[in-house]
Amino acid sequence: MNATGSDRYPSTLGGRGWAGRPATHGGDVSAGVIWLRCGQRSETGALRRVLLARPPRSLGLIEDHARALVLDRVDVAAMRAQTDDIAASYERNGVTVHVADVPETAPPNIVFMRDLFFMTADGAVLGRMASAARSGEERHAAAALAGLGVPILRTVAGAATFEGADALWLAPDSVVVGTGFRTNLAAVRQLREVLREQGVRVRMVPLPAGVQHLLGVVVPLGRGLAAVHSAAAGAGLRTILRAHGLTPVEIPPCPDLLDARGMNLVPLEPGRVLMPAGAPVVRDALAAEGVHTEEVAIGEYVKAAGGIGCLTGILCRDGETERGASPGQG
Repeated sequence: MNATGSDRYPSTLGGRGWAGRPATHGGDVSAGVIWLRCGQRSETGALRRVLLARPPRSLGLIEDHARALVLDRVDVAAMRAQTDDIAASYERNGVTVHVADVPETAPPNIVFMRDLFFMTADGAVLGRMASAARSGEERHAAAALAGLGVPILRTVAGAATFEGADALWLAPDSVVVGTGFRTNLAAVRQLREVLREQGVRVRMVPLPAGVQHLLGVVVPLGRGLAAVHSAAAGAGLRTILRAHGLTPVEIPPCPDLLDARGMNLVPLEPGRVLMPAGAPVVRDALAAEGVHTEEVAIGEYVKAAGGIGCLTGILCRDGETERGASPGQG
């Protein structure tokens, strides 16, 4: 029997020939046919797919560094070479790299893709940048995601501001969001609406002055560890980490953190990370806990006030298992 109970109707009205859609949206994403296979519920599971942005010529045309949110003049050709090196590092580790070829006139901070969206199990939440200098980057990120076939579940809107580097997965059913001058309470409410449908709880922590993103305060490493900026992680965040069984690897205030963006790293799988070169304090602290580090030069990105974690948009991760598990959402 058809959907209407009668063969008198054409297929467009539910009659003969009509077939209902069998899968959920999440099932469609997992299948990787209609949508690009993407999604994550972990910050540390095997990394499968990332999105980088090709540095636009606008980066080399900045006259007022402070207004553009950068620290020094960027050599665009040198940054593009570093983008290629970073992509090659990921690819050597079995990660599929997509590079968004953004317009040459795009806002210069478009290179920091992590800020522009947050990946959930079923697709991306598109951010809304807090600063005037970065307004409009979201449009280019949306085009890149749509072009790849990544579903955009929500675009943060209204008076809300949200940057993806302020949200971290601590468990398959738990996300922590840092609030401050880049991500506000209105954005947390919108993110909660999306994640509630996926059975995910959102916890919120205020970020102290002088902190750019939550990603600069804590980075999960896998195997029950998390790198923590000792001076910036408050009691509330530490309580949340303990509740999730995460032991802090303390990184004390040191030149590595700002001059090299040493804690701005990306886990490749549990206990293994890609990190900036030139950050020996961070590297040795991780090594002492059995975390394997792989280094790559990012000096031009540091001039633009970011690091590997900032420039890497996460598209797909497994759950926290050893590399070799089937690609999926974790």
